[in-house]
Amino acid sequence: MMSFMKRMAGNAAGEVMDTVRFFAGVAAVWLVIITVLFAPFHIPSESMQPSLEVGDRVLVSKWAYGYSRHSLPLGIGYHVPESVDLRIFPRNPERGDVVVFRNPDDPRNLIKRVIGLPGDVISVQGGRLFINGEQVERERIEERTYMPHGDRRPVTVTAYIETLPNGVQHHIYERSDFDSVDDVGPFRVPMNSVFVMGDNRDSSVDSRFSSVGYVELTEVVGRAETVMFTFKRCQRQEGIYCPAGRVWRGLQL
Repeated sequence: MMSFMKRMAGNAAGEVMDTVRFFAGVAAVWLVIITVLFAPFHIPSESMQPSLEVGDRVLVSKWAYGYSRHSLPLGIGYHVPESVDLRIFPRNPERGDVVVFRNPDDPRNLIKRVIGLPGDVISVQGGRLFINGEQVERERIEERTYMPHGDRRPVTVTAYIETLPNGVQHHIYERSDFDSVDDVGPFRVPMNSVFVMGDNRDSSVDSRFSSVGYVELTEVVGRAETVMFTFKRCQRQEGIYCPAGRVWRGLQL
């Protein structure tokens, strides 16, 4: 009887250890994936509408621009000394890329579109974007009314297709061409940095504001590749824009 009980206890302990090893292996693989390859991020605000809506889950490639301390998962990069400020296998973003980055003054992830590259001069005049003195083309699509996240008052915007100098096209929203950040600049982008803006131009805190400013490349986490899926936050109401079909959706036209 005692030997039987010992065998049962031994078998149970073996099964427990097998289970522990299995989950440890799964955790190790998961950590490797979100450190080296891809990581999911969620969209908490409407600053990137209509390209990204509140509730979207975005897949971000960690390898797109090389690896820095902020490539480490679970926010570990914030605890690595700033003196360890290097990138391994570095590549620079391209104009029009949507990037996730860290704000040194606010320990959270931000996501915006790259507008200015090192050496560029960026300005906004009368609501129109200028890059190196050239006005960026935009085409009016329609007016839309949407319900901002956490607010019951609808907002009406004009939707445009914007075409950047390298041919990248994407949608933007403008409430008007006379908002507080519709006449700013010029900004000369320093080396090893980029200038970023939200697609929802009058509802985005981005490089036009000193609280964000130029984004150093060592602060960039990765490139947003696609919307994997969404937990839709808007409700269908007459006259209110509420997009559907946001699964494996690209971030450019």
